[in-house]
Amino acid sequence: MKFGIAIFPSKKLQDFANSYRKRYDPHYALIPPHLTLKSAFEATEEQAKEMSQRLSKIAEKNSPFRLRVLKISSFYPVNNVIYLKVEKTKELENLYNDLHTEFINEKPEYSFVPHITIGQELSNDEYSDVYGSLRMQSVDHEETVDRFHLLYQLENGSWTVYETFRLGKEN
Repeated sequence: MKFGIAIFPSKKLQDFANSYRKRYDPHYALIPPHLTLKSAFEATEEQAKEMSQRLSKIAEKNSPFRLRVLKISSFYPVNNVIYLKVEKTKELENLYNDLHTEFINEKPEYSFVPHITIGQELSNDEYSDVYGSLRMQSVDHEETVDRFHLLYQLENGSWTVYETFRLGKEN
């Protein structure tokens, strides 16, 4: 099975992201707007039970934190992905690092750029038009994140929550 780890933002931020995703993201129907903490990886159902225990410890060790979206940005010229840029706080970075050292001991493929994708797989012309207009839009959203989710992929390619982990000792 394919698994992944993500944060789902508030409904307000998801609605804002989806206003663009439904037009510019072919994965719109497969997963809600999210911030990826650990990209897709293979594991068995038995391994998922052990993963849950390790993820519970990581969640307990990390506290809820502020998530702030600052602007619309892009990964161009690496690829034509447009995203909501999330401020990289110490708390968010610590959670990300814990997931890559204590959960699955591996170096991430890319450096951590916290973001919520709103457009991908765009042609060069489409990317230029869309990003040219979106980057002028001001975005300033702040909320508290108190949980992350272990997700798994269904046969139809969509993702669903396997288990939710609340941050902090009291959770």
